[in-house]
Amino acid sequence: MMQILLKTIIAMVVILYPIAIYFGLQHFEPKFIAMLLAALVVIRSFVARGKLFQAIKGLWIIVLIAGLAIASLSYFLNSTFGLQLYPAIITTSFLIVFGYSLYSPPSIIERIARFQDPDLPEEAIPYTVKVTKVWCLFFIFNILASLYTVFFTTIEIWTLYNGLISYVLMGTLFLAELIYRKIVHQAG
Repeated sequence: MMQILLKTIIAMVVILYPIAIYFGLQHFEPKFIAMLLAALVVIRSFVARGKLFQAIKGLWIIVLIAGLAIASLSYFLNSTFGLQLYPAIITTSFLIVFGYSLYSPPSIIERIARFQDPDLPEEAIPYTVKVTKVWCLFFIFNILASLYTVFFTTIEIWTLYNGLISYVLMGTLFLAELIYRKIVHQAG
């Protein structure tokens, strides 16, 4: 029960990360927030043992290393730069894992689909590869948009994009694929 509560809290903190950074910077220096980020990254890596992290082997170590590097950068420079890079780094981690799965099958989407249906039909495999490619394209777009907000916009715009717009876009893609799959599955 305690582990579920801890996972829920960590998930909420990760989702609310940009908003927490924005408000945290109103009261604290970046180096103090960087220490909290490092703690969050370490705790998350020990707790992240769910089905998704089992399906995406290596994701937790990529997130751990990248998160600690970014937290260290912000701590030692006492700068928001590393803190603002974190969403792009996390998305890059997902891109690496999803992209690598295209060259080392099964694709990530196939692995996730097999948790729901271990007897996934062979004809579904090409579709899972296509969906994995679509997610890779989304991650590339999201990385570029996130980096743009880091380098060329204000902290408010960065917070808006990384704390709301990117999640809306991600949810829209997820729902669009789900609806498409239901329509195609019912038609087939």
